[in-house]
Amino acid sequence: MAKTAPQAAHIALPRRQDLLSISNLMILGGFFALMAWSYVGTEFSMRGLLGGESAAQIWTYIKRLYPPDLSQEFLLKTGYWTIETFAMSFLGTILAVVIALALVFLSSRNLMFTGLLFEMEGRRPWVRAFRTGLYLGAKSTLNILRTVPHIVWALILVFAVGLGPFPGMLALGIHTGGVLGRLFGEVVENVETQPIEALQATGATRLQILFYGILPQVLPDFTSYTLYRWEVNIREAVILGYVGAGGLGQQIQIAISLFLEHRLLTLLLALYLIVTVVDYLSASLRNRLL
Repeated sequence: MAKTAPQAAHIALPRRQDLLSISNLMILGGFFALMAWSYVGTEFSMRGLLGGESAAQIWTYIKRLYPPDLSQEFLLKTGYWTIETFAMSFLGTILAVVIALALVFLSSRNLMFTGLLFEMEGRRPWVRAFRTGLYLGAKSTLNILRTVPHIVWALILVFAVGLGPFPGMLALGIHTGGVLGRLFGEVVENVETQPIEALQATGATRLQILFYGILPQVLPDFTSYTLYRWEVNIREAVILGYVGAGGLGQQIQIAISLFLEHRLLTLLLALYLIVTVVDYLSASLRNRLL
């Protein structure tokens, strides 16, 4: 045993000639070429951002933000807009989880085609065709939901149901549902098969296999991804305010448009506060549940 450990360690070490292979050098060269092309294409200029007149204008605008508007009337309104933004992100995330769970198992190849839940019977080709249709339909739906950006969904829904936080919540739920469906699908397709095979050997039904063989494996990752997307949604809810979805985002857009810098600083402080609270809640829930 003492002789095998150094040999295993020696085998695990990557060889220098492997790291400097032609393919790796080509990938590295392509990365730097892409970075240089992006630098030129975006016309990036640190001197234009922080040099001379630009730096003076930035500093002048920062000074105009102070002091924040701390009047009682505006603070009460800011609190209402903050709660509205929180509710939009929270309900949007719940809607996203419902959408993802409704489609993820149908869009998982290992569940639909490899016999973990269904056995493809050669003598019944219509069964395979039906399951294939379900799989392709669920997969395509998730692709569409996450391909369309959340702000585009918000624009469409604002025209459909009017201004306010409701279309913003729907937009977050629809787009995030596609994202979570994709993430959940990766988790489901990597489940361990031994517990499932053991349940199959005992004669368990498909529903029992799902609840006792698959869900216990995937729930920790499902929870972690959901909490992470909630953190993201609280920031995206602010962006949706720019298209009339209400909350802090809409008020920030109004404050910028009307040059209400003191109110803008108050709104930014409220945004920082709610993002910090949501990050803390998410981390606390993740530690307790996982």
